[in-house]
Amino acid sequence: MTAPLRRLGFLTIGLFDEADPGPGHEATLRLIELGEQLGFDSAWLRHRHLQHGISSPVAVLAAATQRTSRIELGTAVTPLGLENPFRLAEDLATVDVLSGGRLNPGVSVGPPMNYEHLKEHLYPGTADLEDFSYARVERLLANLRGEPVSTFEGTQGIETFSRRIQPHAPGLASRVWYGAGSLASARWAGEQGLNLLTSSVVKAEEDDDFARIQRAQLDAFRDRHPQGAAARASQGLVVIPTDSATPAQRAKYEAYAASRLPRTREPQGLARMMFAPDLVGESAEVAEQLQAHAGFQAVDEVVFALPFTFEPDDYVQILTDVATRLGPELGWSPA
Repeated sequence: MTAPLRRLGFLTIGLFDEADPGPGHEATLRLIELGEQLGFDSAWLRHRHLQHGISSPVAVLAAATQRTSRIELGTAVTPLGLENPFRLAEDLATVDVLSGGRLNPGVSVGPPMNYEHLKEHLYPGTADLEDFSYARVERLLANLRGEPVSTFEGTQGIETFSRRIQPHAPGLASRVWYGAGSLASARWAGEQGLNLLTSSVVKAEEDDDFARIQRAQLDAFRDRHPQGAAARASQGLVVIPTDSATPAQRAKYEAYAASRLPRTREPQGLARMMFAPDLVGESAEVAEQLQAHAGFQAVDEVVFALPFTFEPDDYVQILTDVATRLGPELGWSPA
């Protein structure tokens, strides 16, 4: 028997039309507002660079802070290979201050996707010298904790300078999450005392079963974390309840999941990445599948991912069913 679900969140990519991006961004903000109204505990945005999904979640979440008052706001995840930890820390701290301490930054490391095609624009002259290791996370954490980033502190003329990133947002560093895809990254996140975001894509290292792989990563994380079993970890899967869906919506959802199913049957590519099957169906059926899932059994909070290519009305239906049907089936109560 799994423990009752304590915290429920959702994740969206924030699609928009390249010729008219405004409505897509506005739709994402409205979705976050709806999430708060439905009682969700958190709303998360993906980073999508050079795509027609939100490329600057931090900027969008700044807007969301002014349209919500309670729901936590996160990034899942920000790839630090495209970021300067100094400037990112300033932006994150600013949004956290605007939100009243509700920001949950999720990050990852590694070379940026398609790096060979953009590196001379991203890092002209230093592209082959950039460090994409965990050190980038460590720099960000130090900045968020308020450790010195300058050797000068004092007044020059009428301007006063600080040695640490401003604004300083107390507690923000403790709300940083790491998006792990391997056992090594899960262990490292635990050793650093971070929170852990698991996703619907993991690396098949010692097993070919997605649920067991995800569970192994969760266990490895907590084994190394100072808080042990109490360390915060969230499971991420694509979950689509159909309780109030129209027949046309159900058919679309089922076709979407079926088109993605072949890639879940075995590890993909040289990196042996495993994809989780999307869960589609009535809330009672989906809840039963989740409660039998080894990864879900190890968490008491989740961030369910919305599919990439649906319409705003579909997202409203899915979120409403998650909050009013699926969440209660899992023992969750709205905030």
